[in-house]
Amino acid sequence: MPKILIGSDHAGFELKTFLADALEQEGVSVIDVGCHSQVSCDYPEFAKQLCSRLLEGEAPRGMLICGTGLGMSMAANRYPGIRAALCTTEFHARMSRTHNDCNVLVLGGRVTGRDLALSILRAWLETPFEGERHKRRIDLIDERSPKTDTGA
Repeated sequence: MPKILIGSDHAGFELKTFLADALEQEGVSVIDVGCHSQVSCDYPEFAKQLCSRLLEGEAPRGMLICGTGLGMSMAANRYPGIRAALCTTEFHARMSRTHNDCNVLVLGGRVTGRDLALSILRAWLETPFEGERHKRRIDLIDERSPKTDTGA
């Protein structure tokens, strides 16, 4: 994984900063789309930034963090071509990649501790997509997705 896009709102800022530093120490290029402080902000803006840039090909995958992860996952999944998964365990992370070719990992900064978050992130980054029958299912999701204006 040469590079990853990351974004958060104020509630995810601390965990985002920790994970970005850890990734950079492991040689991963991190592109931070914001936010850049703990000042209250609107999570959909950062989901939009990350998803737009991911769909433009700036990086193969992204990670979003808000307080619970729920808002970011809902916002990100509005974009056709984005498969965002809120993962709370390493198993979720591996399965989101293996079966669903998840391209955006979502974490909850107020509910997931640093060590677990880093373990989830590593599992997600290291797990390949199996393809085959799973690809057919993803194609079914994509063909049924409404082609909405993403604002990109």
